[in-house]
Amino acid sequence: MKLLCLSNGHGEDAIALRILRALRHRADLEGRVADIVALPLVGEGHAFSQSGIPVIGPVKQLPSGGFVYMDGRQFAKDLRGGLLQLTLSQLRVVREWAKQGDLILAVGDLVPLLFAWWSGASYAFVGTAKSEYYLRDEAGLLPRTSWFERMESWSGSVYLPWERWLMGRRRCRAVFPRDSLTSEVLSRWKLPVYDLGNPMMDDLEPMGIDFAIPDEALVVTLLPGSRVPEAYRNWEILLDAAQSLVTGLDQPVTFLAAIAPYLDLAILHQALQARGWQLTNPAPVPPLAYCQEKATLLLTTAFNGCVNRGDVAMAMAGTATEQVVGLGKPALIFPGEGPQFTYAFAEAQTRLLGPSVILVEQPDQAAEAVRSLLQDPDRLQLIAENGRRRMGRPGASDRIAACLLSQGLGVGRPG
Repeated sequence: MKLLCLSNGHGEDAIALRILRALRHRADLEGRVADIVALPLVGEGHAFSQSGIPVIGPVKQLPSGGFVYMDGRQFAKDLRGGLLQLTLSQLRVVREWAKQGDLILAVGDLVPLLFAWWSGASYAFVGTAKSEYYLRDEAGLLPRTSWFERMESWSGSVYLPWERWLMGRRRCRAVFPRDSLTSEVLSRWKLPVYDLGNPMMDDLEPMGIDFAIPDEALVVTLLPGSRVPEAYRNWEILLDAAQSLVTGLDQPVTFLAAIAPYLDLAILHQALQARGWQLTNPAPVPPLAYCQEKATLLLTTAFNGCVNRGDVAMAMAGTATEQVVGLGKPALIFPGEGPQFTYAFAEAQTRLLGPSVILVEQPDQAAEAVRSLLQDPDRLQLIAENGRRRMGRPGASDRIAACLLSQGLGVGRPG
């Protein structure tokens, strides 16, 4: 199988990589050859090349980081940064590859799906960006405040007619939605839908990390996101929320700050010092330990350990918030300045993830929100069940890879 993977964002790259690793592993076990290449439509695709998957065609880090649809100013910046020339070059590469390739795996939203259709090759689609939960839950359509918001469900699905048209072409061999509710709705149009789960929930095992946290401590995971410079602004908001917990809760608190490896520790350290946190182990690399009153804060790159060990998260992130919710944990989210984590993004995340996320308007309201959660065990049980249902069980990457191989999807030209 000759496969080209198209993705359009940092989170999409990570999801695509999980599937491609599983595909390569399964092909090896079956004695088959999987010739896999990638073309990230957003960013430079370092994750692919570091995993031994060649990147073909031009790549570039544009100012928006892939969030052009959230702000017209970001789109203007990307145009000035060469978006049009980059897109045209990538389209030519995809069309050229399709002359000899078997299958394009499009991971993300409409953009890679459109590229895949335009190529002329067979294709499969992993829909990471859209979910019916944005519009409805199992009981029916969600109440919306304005007529414009109510119009979002005009076509009967979160996927619009032109997106469903692309999924319904003969060359589209498989569609893998991110949750069962979306699979159920898309199946009404007799599309090639496979309900195999969400790869976001794969590879989240804690890997035996022990943070040596006292039994009596409440453990709070901090997720500031990974996009620079937005993550630094988010970090300050989350530290203000942490301050609310330090002063507003009676029990000791341990904060596990899960940071991307490439964030500047000096900037994070400066924000901590400004809020009275004292560094207790001045090591040159994470984990770094800070203390204040009866609270401890560990700055670490061990994301899996943080999200598994935490009792609750305080988050300003996309994929990371969804993952912690999928593990059955509640998440407090705070609107920021963007370009990603704006109020509109946070509000949409409350629809996507339902009762598992609590939108907190101001950081100083965090203690009251956490106190309310801890006093309601029935609510915590509902949150755990809701998160696992909406995000699915682990193993989706392997199930998708098995589907692609077992059915010979993309092998040979379509009739």
